[in-house]
Amino acid sequence: MAIVANPGSGRRDPGLFDQICDAVDRHGAQASLHVVKDGRSLTDVAREALEDDIDILAVGGGDGSIAGVTSVLFERQQQGHDVPPLGIIPLGTFNYVARSLNIPQDDPDAAARTLAQAPVRPLSIGEVNGHVFLNNASLGAYPAILDQREGIYRKWGRSRIAAYWSVLRALMTLGSPLSMKITVDGEPRRAKSPLAFVANSAYQIEEFDLPGADKVREGQFALYVAPDTGRYGLILRALRLAGRAARPGRDMELIHGREVKIETRQKKRLVARDGEKSEMKSPFCFTLHKDVLRVIAPETDQDPS
Repeated sequence: MAIVANPGSGRRDPGLFDQICDAVDRHGAQASLHVVKDGRSLTDVAREALEDDIDILAVGGGDGSIAGVTSVLFERQQQGHDVPPLGIIPLGTFNYVARSLNIPQDDPDAAARTLAQAPVRPLSIGEVNGHVFLNNASLGAYPAILDQREGIYRKWGRSRIAAYWSVLRALMTLGSPLSMKITVDGEPRRAKSPLAFVANSAYQIEEFDLPGADKVREGQFALYVAPDTGRYGLILRALRLAGRAARPGRDMELIHGREVKIETRQKKRLVARDGEKSEMKSPFCFTLHKDVLRVIAPETDQDPS
């Protein structure tokens, strides 16, 4: 297998990736290491790794790194190539992808054993304007939160406390809500909201005690649209979400479907995807690709979406 290693993720031990390769070897597989260094992008390194004759393309990093390597696999598949399954070594702050797949966290040896010995399972992905996501993608407040988070991480380091503080900082300075035309599976509606959040992870939805996980497991997106209640109302809803007390109707509208298109008055907006952000052009077209790729992960009683 080839392991694409992102030292910029949550854990920064310089010898960690060599330890992981050694652990993979001990568990009966062979691993080559491809480290993302200055001047190289993670996706370029992943494409280079795919040029070798490999059985598994693994990634060591957080959810954003995992989505980046997944996008390379999906790109190659769309070009008509056979692609190997994805392997995951979770090294991020939240690790929602790995947790949803029951892949061990904070234990590189256990993650290496999973890579060498676990079965292959189907993996569903989301796509927005040609960009892949696994957990969620959103417009509005969350990209603003990521802007704040980058500065806070640079100053204080990566931690969950820093991540939560970035939420409050961003919401306290949030601008005007979005005026949107939202079309779900061909049915249009209009909304004025500070946030449109498209979820593709049943695990993450259940982690925050929200409805919609059953729809995701059935092969649909769960789209959450927050009401336009002003800055302080949005902070209150964020606190309810953190406290697992957010409820549909009061704190958000839930819409579900396989195809979501969101049109905004602004021609370009920041879109957040699995903790990363990039500027895209309106309309923002979200498509679900059910079981399109494969992933190495332990068997569970539930679908890995």
